Amino acid sequence: MSIVLSRKAKYGLKAMLSLAKEQGQGPVLVKDLAERDAIPKKFLEAILLELKHQGLVHSRKGKGGGYQLGRTPDAITFGQVIRVLEGPLAAVPCVSQTAYMRCVDCPDERTCGVRLAMGEVRDATARILDHMTLADVNRRLARKRPKTA
Repeated sequence: MSIVLSRKAKYGLKAMLSLAKEQGQGPVLVKDLAERDAIPKKFLEAILLELKHQGLVHSRKGKGGGYQLGRTPDAITFGQVIRVLEGPLAAVPCVSQTAYMRCVDCPDERTCGVRLAMGEVRDATARILDHMTLADVNRRLARKRPKTA
């Protein structure tokens, strides 16, 4: 993972939050999601297909079709979505828990300061993202929205 979230991951999270808000109301059309979240439709279709392959969303074709979450909003974390769309959370491969790879330019991992620091960054990032669910974020956003009369 780069330190900056890619557009792909950002759009995927936005779409997943929208689907979480619509949970229980039936499938949502890609066109509607794209318009609502200002995401290019073709790009969103590719993102949703990746999320579908990992079981985070389901789709139905035809009349009444569209996308919906594959699990409840409280069972899908930001960390899961980001890993599907971007890969490991680690900024350097030698600290990745899911895609570890030794750095070719590192003579001794045990004494590498970059590895030590980036390991702490990865751990803190994972602690936050793996406990932050779609439901949590939507609840927090609902409290911030002004009440309508």
